[in-house]
Amino acid sequence: MIRSMTGYGFGEAGNEYIKITVEIKAVNHKYNEFNIRIPRKLSFLEGRLRNSLKERILRGKVDVVLSYEIFDDSEAEINYHENIAKAYVETIGRIAERFGVSGNVDALAISRFPEVITLTDNALDEDRVWSVVEEASGKAVDAFIVSREREGEDLKADLLSKLENLLATVEKISVLEPSIISDYQAKLTEKVKTLLSDTTIDESRILTEVAIYADKICVDEEMVRLKSHIRKMEEELSKEGSIGRKLDFIAQEMNREANTTLSKSDDLVLVDLGIELKTEIEKLREQIQNIE
Repeated sequence: MIRSMTGYGFGEAGNEYIKITVEIKAVNHKYNEFNIRIPRKLSFLEGRLRNSLKERILRGKVDVVLSYEIFDDSEAEINYHENIAKAYVETIGRIAERFGVSGNVDALAISRFPEVITLTDNALDEDRVWSVVEEASGKAVDAFIVSREREGEDLKADLLSKLENLLATVEKISVLEPSIISDYQAKLTEKVKTLLSDTTIDESRILTEVAIYADKICVDEEMVRLKSHIRKMEEELSKEGSIGRKLDFIAQEMNREANTTLSKSDDLVLVDLGIELKTEIEKLREQIQNIE
């Protein structure tokens, strides 16, 4: 099942000690780029989280937001620095005396001064926290992949429809080419008759010119290769895993054949069909950019 590169997933897990939530969003990107926002207290887990996500998310610009809530606060310590508080009170008293203003200050105000009260968090148990992070991120990735696959099915249907249109244009060119050569031969014969003012002309010379022209505009090989590329892309769309880069490569090969076809065309109808080829292929390439 193919996957879109855009997706969203949310996961949550917890125990008696901590609760973790993980949110994942992604958009199109040529490579695999992760932007992980994680609280500083849990930053020691970023590497493990990144490696875990890379195993399942293979392509896209991925934003990950992790948040937490600790239920067990026994590891946190509040420290009161009396000397600092005393220095603040004395300094405020001197300011009040110097400028003749009130120096009243209550305990709550003093507690808010820098470094009077500090909070010390002891180190968290990495394995204990990681087990919860792993569960939450796993749930988020599961939901994320489901959303990508859901959109991927829509992309697949659209691409198959575009391939049908492309194949129809290829068939039109294949059918049209013989008639273009036949028309050229008739026009050339008529032109020679007019120039010579005679109905007796060298048929072998006419046939030689027609053969040269036919070789010049012949796009049989290009059409055969285009059909092969169309079949190959249809096959890839039925496969599992990350196929976006391979589809993009096939589309580039298709575009090369379309360019060659257009360069050989001097008939207006064939030129229009060549432009139609390029237009359909460009539509394919634009849509392929959305596939993982």
